[in-house]
Amino acid sequence: MKAGNTRSYHHGDLRAALLSAGYELARDGGAEAVTLRATTRRAGVSPAAAYRHFASHQELQLAVGALAMADLARSIETHQARADDPGSAARARQRLVGVGEGYIAFALDSPGAFDIALSGLFTMEHAFAPETMGETGRTPFELLTDAIADLVGLGLLPADRAELAAITCWSTVHGFATLATRGPLRAHPRPELDARGARIVRGLVDALLR
Repeated sequence: MKAGNTRSYHHGDLRAALLSAGYELARDGGAEAVTLRATTRRAGVSPAAAYRHFASHQELQLAVGALAMADLARSIETHQARADDPGSAARARQRLVGVGEGYIAFALDSPGAFDIALSGLFTMEHAFAPETMGETGRTPFELLTDAIADLVGLGLLPADRAELAAITCWSTVHGFATLATRGPLRAHPRPELDARGARIVRGLVDALLR
């Protein structure tokens, strides 16, 4: 697009266009690719236009990261929906497995979106934000804690271990996802990473329930 060739948007449409452009940039290059200048260039508007909606590129990155978090929630929901065992205990276990497998699948499917979803700007304040919810109205963190609460409710996990279980699950799965997308495992074939991720998740859940 030539310099000076900008598009015209209604006020609300401009914010949506900037978020869409920012998310495209994130999918291509992660959080560091999402700057106000690059986003406005992608959206076809002047850099000054972005400041009507985002005071800084950090604000923009957080908003784009929320979109990515919502997609992460949807990935988890998709994997949880595969929990079809008729037994309550087995189904509850499968739902926790679905959290881990959906988390890893999202990271491998879209490393850039995964990067901005869990960037350095993310804090636990954002873990419950409405804009990060999936189709069920739950955020990724809530999907995790809900799955653990189900296990507690069935007597499969002591209530006093629930918080540690959530942190352990998140840390382990996030660690593998990071190694597989930004670390030394990133060059490994996707089928191998899928298989390793599944083994890690299922082994983790088995260990929690012993």
